[in-house]
Amino acid sequence: MNARKMNARAIIVGAPRSGSGKTSVTIGLLRAMKRRGIAVRGAKSGPDYIDPGFHAEATGRDGVNLDSWAMPPGLLSALAADAARDAEAVVIESAMGLFDGIPAAAGRSGAAADLARLYGLPVLLVLDVSGQSQTAAAVAKGFASYDPAVRIAGVVLNRLGSERHRRLAGEAIEALGIPVVGGVARDPSLTLPERHLGLVQAGEHEDIDAYIDRLADAMERSIDIDRVLGLMTPLAPVGGDHTAALPPPGQRIALADDAAFSFLYPHVANHWRRMGAEIVPFSPLTDEAPDASSDVCWLPGGYPELHAGRLAAARTFRAGLRGFAAAKPVHGECGGFMVMGEGLVDAEGTRHEMLGLLGHATGFAKRKMNLGYRQARLKADCALGPAGTAVRGHEFHYAQVIDAGADDPLAEIADGQGNALGASGGRRGHVSGTFFHAIARVE
Repeated sequence: MNARKMNARAIIVGAPRSGSGKTSVTIGLLRAMKRRGIAVRGAKSGPDYIDPGFHAEATGRDGVNLDSWAMPPGLLSALAADAARDAEAVVIESAMGLFDGIPAAAGRSGAAADLARLYGLPVLLVLDVSGQSQTAAAVAKGFASYDPAVRIAGVVLNRLGSERHRRLAGEAIEALGIPVVGGVARDPSLTLPERHLGLVQAGEHEDIDAYIDRLADAMERSIDIDRVLGLMTPLAPVGGDHTAALPPPGQRIALADDAAFSFLYPHVANHWRRMGAEIVPFSPLTDEAPDASSDVCWLPGGYPELHAGRLAAARTFRAGLRGFAAAKPVHGECGGFMVMGEGLVDAEGTRHEMLGLLGHATGFAKRKMNLGYRQARLKADCALGPAGTAVRGHEFHYAQVIDAGADDPLAEIADGQGNALGASGGRRGHVSGTFFHAIARVE
């Protein structure tokens, strides 16, 4: 394989459900391939903003999201081509189960299976076989026959209890003509730590590099890496373009970036840079203010609820952002939106004063998961675009609005199937914010 010839080969790592171990398998495979001197890149189907960080740590190359619902086909193919351009191998990790998406037009469900059909990519199926043996063959057969356009090229057995367990499950699957390319023993020490929005972020994991090396060691012991490489097929999208990408909100963008604010999709930041914008990071948790010479300030999502006390006490950050917002645009997504309100009530019921740039307040005392694709139409000009712009994205949070305030709404939103959900977010002066994470514009 030769990256200079732009002939990257790819495979999708899929599973029947979340929690099957595909993230650990993917990260371990990525690092194992990098050890071999292969220029490898990770990708994630769907709107996950944590796993691409682990992919980047494992490979030394930016991760990318490939979302068949939120991204128009042209942008999807452009990002797939970008991933393949400077890589020899691309490993695409499925979100949830391989076929899990939403009812939508053909190829636009958000499922990883859409990518398999669109680009003719093989699937490496990770099966958690704990509590079963030959029954795993029935699951594999179901996946192999469910959709003729989605090819199950190989299986990795995960959470094996013994060599006998491996033999019983593996022989039953191979009798169907489906190769078993590996079997990973049950090992709780390889489980990635989680919190309420999913995995703990890569940047917060203690000694992340050593941890990824342990995953790679386990995959090298358990999986035939050469066979996996041999299963890959060319990833060569055609006809892609970036016209639906979110344009940079300014030439110089002050971006909050630390453990409280980190949920910015890699393709968004990369497109801003591609268009010539400069991103100037700052850390609210270390009491830094946004760069005053920037044109716009962006507060992405993250975990501000875990750091609410520090944010409330960060005087330089608070004064600096308030001064910035008096003259220039400021936009907050999800966690950023929460911090821009009057107050945040943490899970213990303690209220912390936030920036007060918008009038709402949020809380975690009564948690309720809000999860799903969103389509928004902007009601006013803001950092996301001019009034009337339609944007697709995603919402995932447990916080609730406990005081709506009196600000004008930022957008009218609908779910992934077009069902109206009403007004969302808020705007006041130069300030805008919403729980909605923007992924791409609607063409």
